[in-house]
Amino acid sequence: MLQKHISQLCNDQSSKRSNGTSGFLSLPSPWSFICRDLKQNWHKLWAAWQQFAIPNSSIELIKSMNAGRVKLYDANPEILNLLSGTNLQVSIMVPNSEISTIASNQAKADEWVRNNVLPYYPQTMIRYLLVGNEVLSYNSSDQDRQMWLDLVPAMTKIKSSLKAQNITNIKVGTPLAMDVLQSTFPPSNSMFRPDISNSVMAPMLRFLNRTNSFMFIDVYPFFPWSSNTTNISLDFALFRGNNNTDYYTDLGSGLIYTNLLDQMLDSLIYAMAKLGYPNIRPLITETGWPNSGDIEQPGANIHNAATYNRNLIHRMVAKPPLGTPARPGVVIPTFIFSLFDENQKTGSGTERHWGLLHADGTPIYDIDLTGKRPLEDYEPLPEANNNRNGTCDALSPGKECYEPVSEILHASYAFSSYWAKFRSHGATCYFNGLAEQTTVDPSHGSCKFPSVTL
Repeated sequence: MLQKHISQLCNDQSSKRSNGTSGFLSLPSPWSFICRDLKQNWHKLWAAWQQFAIPNSSIELIKSMNAGRVKLYDANPEILNLLSGTNLQVSIMVPNSEISTIASNQAKADEWVRNNVLPYYPQTMIRYLLVGNEVLSYNSSDQDRQMWLDLVPAMTKIKSSLKAQNITNIKVGTPLAMDVLQSTFPPSNSMFRPDISNSVMAPMLRFLNRTNSFMFIDVYPFFPWSSNTTNISLDFALFRGNNNTDYYTDLGSGLIYTNLLDQMLDSLIYAMAKLGYPNIRPLITETGWPNSGDIEQPGANIHNAATYNRNLIHRMVAKPPLGTPARPGVVIPTFIFSLFDENQKTGSGTERHWGLLHADGTPIYDIDLTGKRPLEDYEPLPEANNNRNGTCDALSPGKECYEPVSEILHASYAFSSYWAKFRSHGATCYFNGLAEQTTVDPSHGSCKFPSVTL
């Protein structure tokens, strides 16, 4: 395993894995992964929408990618007009700022539907109307907490407005983040946060059940994996686990989990069941994996992003449907976040790099949203670490870092040298989880390790 990765960098020796955080890359104990192909499920996967893109060009891109549905984060008139007659099913959204007004006034709900649905429907195939976005994750003011209480009344009034117009095929709901759960592990022990369980979630579930709608959820395995790489393997996060390796057994339910997404979804399902609603279907409004990130964000790279999204698609378009261990055979509609990288977005590196496409519309990696393409038919992912450009010159016989001939030292140097050379160009390299960042300089004698200044 180690030899394979070091030879990719240098046509040379080998390496392992070690502890630390930023600056250099070094290695602690050996870590191997088994790659397994996963089966497929049915339904097309959907690309989420970024507003900064040119709408007409973006729609043509979405159509060329064979996406079946698109998600808007508002009800943009230009985009909704352009989507008319495209056969793309559409999700639109009421902004958080309008929730409380709509909740207290049926006329405002009627006005919102009249202005944002009726001019486009049915020529534009609006199928989901989402009220707010991750509303229950905001808790910094009394206004935020009032919005929690206004959420279900606003959903109810929007649904009534649609019904008054004889529109029955638009599902109403609201996207939630995983922080609505008090705990997610083990799944069978999951429950909603006590500050929202009875006051918000119980009436919400009653509404979703009565209207045969979905529990809309944003779920990102990248975040729990990246914050706990010691206990969660990369294979488990990337759908490469199986019943022999990289699996987890929930002792409360006896169910076996071979991937992190199923575990997270079943946490939601068990929490709903505890409030008396075990059969509401989940719909994933956002999921994905970052294709790049900062040096302190290991695992955010093109290889992992492509692996996650390709395996995700094959799971979600499989025939018969796979569902989850707690809900086998259930179709789980899924939006991939996002269509484009967002180069102007502030925050950590991963915030800008969730896209399937660069901002200019060129693909970051090859992906088939229909799930028809076998995983083995993809071209090998290009790895920047094949661009050696002197990366490992110091490891050649007689050079300053050749002695001592140590797998660990040679691999540590190769990884650090590669990262220092290519990071400024936006490149990332997949080391299969072997490398870690450290502030401890592993230089020795005349061998000086390249480093990155943060």
